Amino acid sequence: MIDDPVIIHTEAQLTAVIHLTIPREDSITFMGPAIHEILDVLKEQGITPAGALFSHHLKMPTEIFDFEIGIPVNTPITAAKRVKPSTLPETRIASTTYHGGYEGLGDAWGEFKAWISTQELKEAPDLWESYVLGPETDPDPKTWRTVLNQPLVDEA
Repeated sequence: MIDDPVIIHTEAQLTAVIHLTIPREDSITFMGPAIHEILDVLKEQGITPAGALFSHHLKMPTEIFDFEIGIPVNTPITAAKRVKPSTLPETRIASTTYHGGYEGLGDAWGEFKAWISTQELKEAPDLWESYVLGPETDPDPKTWRTVLNQPLVDEA
């Protein structure tokens, strides 16, 4: 289930990221270690996360995920190990919140993309998910919240 989508304008957000290009089915295997590596680098640099963990897909996901796992920060990081500084862009996006376990994200994105299409909005090639509430906060997937963000392209 998704909330009613909204169109908003985001501000640029500094981030600490690890870029991954992996088969879709390997995402669970690689995400955990990447998250821990980012958190370790932030701790080593004395930087506190400034928001929820996210995955920024640089292009529409297919069988191969080309994406960044990241955490927002308010202080620029110094590159270390696989962790690099980056920025989520200032942009206009369509956004909604999905309620439920991660296995339902595909259907949630389908519902969200259908809404975008009915609004005749033009999508940018990237998208991102912010994992606001998940298994680290409550084992019950009914309580989990993932914010789906689709950048939009202004028609000239």
